[in-house]
Amino acid sequence: MRALALAAQTFEIEARGLLGLAARQGAGFSGAVAAMLACRGRVVVMGMGKSGHVGRKIAATLASTGTPAFFVHPAEASHGDLGMVQPGDVVLAISNSGESDELAAVLPALRRLGITLVAMTGKAESTLARHADLVLDSAVDQEACPLNLAPTASTTAQMALGDALAVALLDLRGFKAEDFARSHPGGALGRKLLVLVADLMVRGDALPRVAPEAPFIDMMRTMSAKGLGAALVVDGDDRLLGIFTDGDLRRQVERGADLRALTAGAVMHANPKRIGPDALAAEGADLMEQHRITSLAVADAEGRLVGMLTIGDLMRAKVV
Repeated sequence: MRALALAAQTFEIEARGLLGLAARQGAGFSGAVAAMLACRGRVVVMGMGKSGHVGRKIAATLASTGTPAFFVHPAEASHGDLGMVQPGDVVLAISNSGESDELAAVLPALRRLGITLVAMTGKAESTLARHADLVLDSAVDQEACPLNLAPTASTTAQMALGDALAVALLDLRGFKAEDFARSHPGGALGRKLLVLVADLMVRGDALPRVAPEAPFIDMMRTMSAKGLGAALVVDGDDRLLGIFTDGDLRRQVERGADLRALTAGAVMHANPKRIGPDALAAEGADLMEQHRITSLAVADAEGRLVGMLTIGDLMRAKVV
């Protein structure tokens, strides 16, 4: 089928273009990384057309991996948006031909600002490259387009070079998963690395706490009133002693125990699984999965009850 053949050809051409990039990166790439690392302002990314679309993605990737960056449209820059660029910034200008009229129009103004100009271009002798302080070679032998016209392999190369810059910079900054999570608080990783047990746990009067000498029927009333599927047994100093769950109730009934004669202390599970309030909620989820339970007591360093974490809490927060 011709469509499949063209798809395979596209993959081959673009892969070949990417593999050729590595051998052509040298002082320009190292210099660009050093300039962006030392930058006390922002990395301002510019590009027209398809290069502009790529530039927006590169700016977003840089910003989310520890390098403050934003995109400025070159045409809008000529009509006021150039005010967003300040001395001390680094400008990454992207153009495969290096002859974009809109970029060329703002080059003199950029030079007057004294910024560091990094060009990403496929033409080393272009106007853009000649005006740049540093040049990133994004050239490809051919586009994947059968007409060799539509930006395809060239934009893939630009995207890969942008990713390479971001990866090199995040490594040099010592950027960690926790840092990534802080810039993605609404994402799955943010929820796993930022949400603490204390953020989700039930606390205060909502806790189903009972004394060990409490009659069984009183414990059941507390469980029903609080609606968390368990009762937490504590001593007079609020130190956690045990837990009794809905599952324990079913097992007591199956054994035919005379529940009316029992106390909370007689039926509880002593030393229940617990977690600290400052632990990650994701750690609580792991504990529940490991021990096949649906709730955890939350206790402080002295063993005093401060809260309760349930699988429902974790699911509502989308930690699991």
